[in-house]
Amino acid sequence: MDTAKQAQPTPEIPDGTDFSDVLLTSMEAGHILLENGAEIFRVEETMLRIGRHFGVTEEDVFVLSNGIFTTGGSKEHGHQESFARVQHIPMHSASLDKVVAINQLSRDVEAGKYTLEETKAQLQEIRNMPGKTHWKQILASGIGAGSFCLLLGGNFADAVAAVLAGLALYLFILKLSIPVLHLSRITENICGGAAATLLCLLFYRIGLGHNLGAMVIGSIIPLVPGVAFTNGIRDIADRNYIAGIVRMVDAILVFVCIAIGVGIVFLLWQQFGGGGVEL
Repeated sequence: MDTAKQAQPTPEIPDGTDFSDVLLTSMEAGHILLENGAEIFRVEETMLRIGRHFGVTEEDVFVLSNGIFTTGGSKEHGHQESFARVQHIPMHSASLDKVVAINQLSRDVEAGKYTLEETKAQLQEIRNMPGKTHWKQILASGIGAGSFCLLLGGNFADAVAAVLAGLALYLFILKLSIPVLHLSRITENICGGAAATLLCLLFYRIGLGHNLGAMVIGSIIPLVPGVAFTNGIRDIADRNYIAGIVRMVDAILVFVCIAIGVGIVFLLWQQFGGGGVEL
């Protein structure tokens, strides 16, 4: 049974509290969830939890992959005015620590641990949570690349090459993503796939690694939007077809761009005398 729909007593809105402020607070929670990779049903459930706890008995939420539509009111408490708000939320990379924090906050709010003002303060703290430092992202990229190389049948030498390629790849991606360059995601992923493949080819040529296919696939894994693709499938399974299809198309576009980058490097490698390679 959906816990967000279980019958629970509705608390009174404290004197002086504008119900629109409650709905704006619930939208802020939904905004943070959606922009950090949460599923559509989780965003809707969290917003309804917060709104219901603070006495908003009439709230409708419509969530897409990059937007939230909210309407509401609370006639039981004498509020006759209506509320309607739309927020556009650009797609970002997933930050699951913020998703976990919002999930816990919504349950704490429902348990009565926070007032509305305290909830707003907690949301601001979660929004300001620092992301992973660059060196952690680079290290994770290298470890992930080497691990997938081993899973795909590579040996220790192949994994070492994939680790080095993964480390260099994410350093390259971080340099490409600086605001001064104004590069699109398409360009970044094509360049990233090409850079990882070129490094693997160079390592393969000097004898560091023998299973080129495992090396290349392992090294490009850090570019793959696994969370977005998985959430797209989950959204479709939950009958959120529009949001699910948009997320899956966005993920598939990344896959295609990576493949284009890999293909371009292999083509140029053969055209300019690099010779054939066995994958």
